[in-house]
Order: sequence, then structure tokens, then C-alpha cells
Amino acid sequence: MATPARNSGDLISGAVLAGLGILVVMEARRWDYLAPDGPGPGFFPMWYGIAMIALALGLVAVSLKQRAAGGGPVKWAEVGRALFAWAALTACLALIKVLGFAVTLTLLTLFIVSVMYRRPLSHGIAAGVLTSAGFYLVFPLALNVELPVGVFGF
Repeated sequence: MATPARNSGDLISGAVLAGLGILVVMEARRWDYLAPDGPGPGFFPMWYGIAMIALALGLVAVSLKQRAAGGGPVKWAEVGRALFAWAALTACLALIKVLGFAVTLTLLTLFIVSVMYRRPLSHGIAAGVLTSAGFYLVFPLALNVELPVGVFGF
């Protein structure tokens, strides 16, 4: 029966991710939470760790609930789509130093919207450009944090 194996995987991965979240929170507590100018170096890791713990415990709870209810078979098409999206993200991470953050994020968003969600190419292009523009407005302009620049100069 495929259900216990899937639920066991969810249960184990949830427990491991909760442990990783606890480690992140413990490490973030060593850093300053607030600095004189605003959030310190421990601010975002602390909240990231807390979110990781909460979501991992949610995964464990859903896994236990499905196990009690009997669950269902693994939907391999959905697993394949998730792995495909993960592969696209990995490719973008490999290309970020060559193409730059803006181009890479635009391409990733275009791929997810147009290929994964099967929306028109114009929607994918618009979403990609607007997402990159949003990141540019927040990080380089508002926060004065440089994003990786590629061979195109942006």
C-alpha cells in the first residue's frame, strides 16, 4: 500500500525540517535581533526559522491526519511537476552570476507562469518583468542592497 510510505516520508521530512528550523532559531538567537538602524542580522533568520518550524509541524500534522484517515495514492504527475519546478529554480541559481538577478528572476517567473501554469506567454512576460521590477524597487532602491549583476549589466 503506497499511503503509509508517503505519509512516512511526509512525517520524516516534517520532523527533519522542524529540527532544521530549531537549529536556525538557535543560531539566530546568537546574533543581534535589532540594530540601531533597524533589523539586525538575526531578524530574518529568526523569523525564517519560526516559519520553518510552523510549516514543518503543519506537514507532520497533515501527515498524521491522512494516516489516520487512510490517505490516498501518490500522485506522480504532481511530484513530477514539483521536481520540474525545483530543477528550474536550480538552473536559475546556476545562471544568476552569468545573467544577473533581474534576467534570471524574469526567466524563472516566465517559465513558471507560462510553462508550469500554462498561461499565455504575454502573462508570463508581464509577470516576470513586474516581479523583477518589484525586486529592483525594494532591494537596490529602497534598501540600497545590490543584487547580482550579469553580463548585460543588470
